[in-house]
Amino acid sequence: MEQKKYFITGISTEVGKTVAAAIITEALQADYWKPIQSGDLDYSDTDKVKKLVSNPTSVFHKNSYALKTPMSPHAAAEIDGITIDIQNIKEPTTKNHLVVEGAGGLLVPLNNKATILDIIQPNYKVIVVSRHYLGSINHTLLTIKLLQEKGFDVMVLFSGNEHPTTETIIEKMTNVSVLGRIDEEPFIDENVVKEYAEKFKNLL
Repeated sequence: MEQKKYFITGISTEVGKTVAAAIITEALQADYWKPIQSGDLDYSDTDKVKKLVSNPTSVFHKNSYALKTPMSPHAAAEIDGITIDIQNIKEPTTKNHLVVEGAGGLLVPLNNKATILDIIQPNYKVIVVSRHYLGSINHTLLTIKLLQEKGFDVMVLFSGNEHPTTETIIEKMTNVSVLGRIDEEPFIDENVVKEYAEKFKNLL
């Protein structure tokens, strides 16, 4: 089996990254890893994904850093009295496919020098989750262009209600392939995740 590794990033916070990560984990029956969790330690993103994924194969790996405060990782780490060292962010060993979920957007600081972008490995394919809001075209183009400049293989996944003028211009200006859309669902449970996983499976 050729091992596939996907890094899920968003154009901002609260754009649907965790649901996207759950769907892709389910589609590939992959392992899941969130290197840095800031806040919500009682019900973390790993817990959320675990609840939404129903296949028996996926393994959920421990965060490299689990920080107590829901803030940018560099600031949350300072409150916890630590400094994030990216040498300690080591990909878990697995023979399975791997889905890695970032924190916020690409340039979220981890310490005084490194950002989320610095933990994306060259062999990862990157899925950018884009949700329409005023300013989202700029955020999406900035994110995709930066990843393309760094040589990453990039796909975009739209989240929320369809907005054709936004989506068309993003596709035209970046030439990225579009994985699809996660609609504005009334609720998300494992059955909804399974339906999307079936839809996206052949494109991953």
